[in-house]
Amino acid sequence: MTIEIMSAILGWSTLINMSILTLWFFLIVFAHDWIYQLHSRWFKLSEERFNAIHYAGMAFYKISIFLFNLTPFLALQIVV
Repeated sequence: MTIEIMSAILGWSTLINMSILTLWFFLIVFAHDWIYQLHSRWFKLSEERFNAIHYAGMAFYKISIFLFNLTPFLALQIVV
């Protein structure tokens, strides 16, 4: 696999993962009550705990994108 192919894979992976993160954010902002009701049927959660779980999940997902997709992509861009 060449550096150009790896760079393209990491670039597309970053774009797709950032799109998923953005969708998650918009769903939590604009459909918060619906998603909370759906999750509270399955799990006994307070609204504060629900918000904390999603906030921490989004933070972890964002850091993971930066660490495993964006940083290697930028490193390969510097090399090429």
